[in-house]
Formats: sequence, C-alpha cells, structure tokens
Amino acid sequence: MNRLKTTLLLSLLTVLMVIMGSAIGGRSGMVFAFVMALGMNFFSYWFSDKIVLRMYGAQEVGEHDYPDFYGMVRRLAQQAGLPMPKVYIIPEESPNAFATGRNPRHAAVAATQGILRILTPEELEGVMAHELAHVQNRDILVSTIAATFAGAISMLGNMLQWGAMFGAGRSDDEDSGAGGLIGSLAMAIIAPIAAMLIQMAVSRSREYLADEAGARICGRPRALANALRKLHSASQMIPMQEARPASAHLFIVNPLTGGGLASLFSTHPPMEERIARLEAMTGF
Repeated sequence: MNRLKTTLLLSLLTVLMVIMGSAIGGRSGMVFAFVMALGMNFFSYWFSDKIVLRMYGAQEVGEHDYPDFYGMVRRLAQQAGLPMPKVYIIPEESPNAFATGRNPRHAAVAATQGILRILTPEELEGVMAHELAHVQNRDILVSTIAATFAGAISMLGNMLQWGAMFGAGRSDDEDSGAGGLIGSLAMAIIAPIAAMLIQMAVSRSREYLADEAGARICGRPRALANALRKLHSASQMIPMQEARPASAHLFIVNPLTGGGLASLFSTHPPMEERIARLEAMTGF
C-alpha cells in the first residue's frame, strides 16, 4: 500500500509540474519545466550524497576506527543482501542517523556520535537496519526525485507569480484583467504548497516501509521501536545545531523540532504510529 501511495504521489508531482509549466508558457513552458526537472534530478542523483555528508561534517571511518559499529553494519548489510556501504561518523551530540548514495553499490550510512552513546547495541542495530532498508528500497532516489520536483515547482511558482504581475503568458483571447491575475497568483501560491505537502507524504510513506524492512533485516522490531522512542526524546532535548530543512527527510528521526501546524509539513510520520506498527510486528 505504501509503495502504491508513493507512485501515486510522484505522479501527482509530475502532473502538477506540467500544469505549472503550461501556465507559464503553454507547450514551450511544459518542455522547459520538463528539461529543468531532468537537469535538477541529474545533479541531485550524482552529487547529493557528497553535498549532504560535507554539510554535516561527516567523517568516513573504517573497521580499525569503530570496530563494533563497523562490524555491525557489515553484518546487517550481508543479512540484507547488500554491498558493504561506506560508514561515516558525524561529530554531533544530537542522536540521529541517515543513509545516502545514488544506489546500493554507492551507498553510505552515517551516525552521530550521540546515537552511539545513548543506544544499546540491539537498538543501534535496529537503527542501522532501518537505514540499510532505505538503501535496499532505493528510497534515497525516490526522496531525491520528490524533493527535486517540489523545488522545481516552487521555482516555477515564483516565475508564474512575476509573470502574472507583468502580464507574461497571457494573450487577448485568454482570461485577462483581475480574474486572470488572481487565478495565476493563486496557482503560484497554492501549487508550491501542494508540492511540498506531496513531498512530505512521499517521505512519510518511505519511513514506514524502512521501519518494516529494517525490523525484518535485524529481526528485532521491538529494539527498533525502543530506539525510536529514545531518539525522539533525546533529539528534542539535544537539537541538531546544523540541521537543514532540505535534508531533514534523510534522518531516522526529524532533526527539526516543532509541533502543531508544523507537524503537517513534517517529513516523518507520527512517532507514536511508527512505534505502534513496530510493536505489532513483534510476533512476526
């Protein structure tokens, strides 16, 4: 169900982008929007992993640096049928972890120093199994595409907003005057918000899948549930200072704090629901 939901949401993003391109410049606008999306996806696919690892000051480590942690990742990768990913440590006390890389053969997993300190070996194993599940499900590619489409739609929204104010893209035969201007401005505002909500929904669907697959890889759904409970509390007490909204979806728990209306725009599902689903798997 979550995979079908992801496919439908990505399709909605595609349709929304085509509509935005058409609103800006008709058929030529659609072509421009499509080419822009291809270019942004190409760049993100090849370079996003290097950018995010550098952004958080992640340092690659080997077995001689962190023998227990490195050996754990290697064992889980073997259980998941994956190549050994590169392993990184982030010099950050806020407990968290993420996976990145364009495909399983070029993947990396990163964990903060804080997460190594507060979790038991079994809980840490559940977290790293979750991250390897993202690699296994190619979630990094999916989330990159969703984020890139949302960013492109936001850019098109800005273009449409300026075009509407200065009369670009309208002819005498098209709607004009206040009605046409209001309609274009409304689309310029609503479409980027809709794209952002769709991107967040894609990210939340992939988190549920990674929780389930990660629990099966390590064989300890309750350990992963306990880890999520600890990380949720600890990350709020020790917020990540360098957290960026553009990369928040990568982490196992949202590094950005906020409740109420902000939860609508969260890249992660409600923690209570994630824990409940994992605990329901205990007897699998």
